[in-house]
Amino acid sequence: MSPLDGIRVVDLSRVVAGPFCTMTLADMGADVVKLEEPGSGDESRAFGPPFLGGESPYFLSINRNKRSCTINLKHEQGKAILRRLLDGADVLVENFRPGALARLGFGYEAVAAEHPRLVYCSISGFGDSGPDATRPGYDLIVQGEAGLMDVTGEADGPPTRVGTSIADLASGLMAAQGILLALYARRTTGRGQHVRVAMLDAVASLLTYNAGIYFASGESPTRRGNDHPSVAPYQTLRAKDGWINLGIANDSLWLRYCDAVERPDLRNDPRFATAPARVEHRQTLIPIIEALTAARTVQVWMDLLGAAGVPCGRIRNVAEVCTNPQLVERGKVVERPHPTAGAVRMIGQPIELGDTPARIDTAPPLLGEHTDAVLREAGYSNAEIEALRADGVV
Repeated sequence: MSPLDGIRVVDLSRVVAGPFCTMTLADMGADVVKLEEPGSGDESRAFGPPFLGGESPYFLSINRNKRSCTINLKHEQGKAILRRLLDGADVLVENFRPGALARLGFGYEAVAAEHPRLVYCSISGFGDSGPDATRPGYDLIVQGEAGLMDVTGEADGPPTRVGTSIADLASGLMAAQGILLALYARRTTGRGQHVRVAMLDAVASLLTYNAGIYFASGESPTRRGNDHPSVAPYQTLRAKDGWINLGIANDSLWLRYCDAVERPDLRNDPRFATAPARVEHRQTLIPIIEALTAARTVQVWMDLLGAAGVPCGRIRNVAEVCTNPQLVERGKVVERPHPTAGAVRMIGQPIELGDTPARIDTAPPLLGEHTDAVLREAGYSNAEIEALRADGVV
């Protein structure tokens, strides 16, 4: 069994944050029914190029293990279908702008009155209150508004977005966590509740020590490239034939590093003897480290520092990560057959549970692939389904 076997999720979300949340739940055994607009579906189905058998790799990357059912929620019969689906659901997930579902008759208060055990999860850009509540919450916008871009990039360069949709993905993970907490609480209270995650809040919470520095000093941290504000050396360095990351986060590792590079003068220099001292004398220390690193190849450094137990790593590109034996041999790159895209490869579920593991059973669905099956489960006859399709409801 999987940990969420028996949990039914009605998924009204689209693009990234919500689908990443519901994919996490689906990997853990939940039956996720993804409701999509007939004819077009989730907007991310059109994100490309590239396309794989007509399918967007963007969509394919965050929608596995789900069933797709197309319903026109602007049609009264479409609303009736959703109400019937909610009768058997444990969770509803949506990431419309605040108030949009309420205008359709499916706001939290209305749904909770009819389905008190339902966990209702809303993901928004800026929350459902405050002066920015109605603003659209795209990942790029939130990365900037939440301060992440101002601390990312070179000191003399422009603000830089993180190279993945971190605002969406962090929000999706926190939404999944909130849903699980609400399901756990339901075991005691017998009631569901409203789980709300604002992308702005999620990314602001990731500032951690950057916010801590401001709260402690009154000064806002600035971009510093790959340097760390409180640890040195802890950064990206150019080797003879490429780049490496070096992470010396405590005094013991510093001593190991000095011994590995055969530099007793650095080991015995009082300016570098402690972590705060190395940060204080960063301008002296880092040029020395840079010169040492530039003299040898990446592989030499991996062997030398690895043997000494000093944290270091390559700067891999995405292709190297997706073919990395450390991931492949542990089953973290998975492949599943798809009706039109062929064999779809995906990065697998990182959470490992010894007794109730995650399952990746199916590739992401075609648009409306499971509409008939979902409607039959909800009690509709074949004739009724055909009539709904003829009327443009599904």
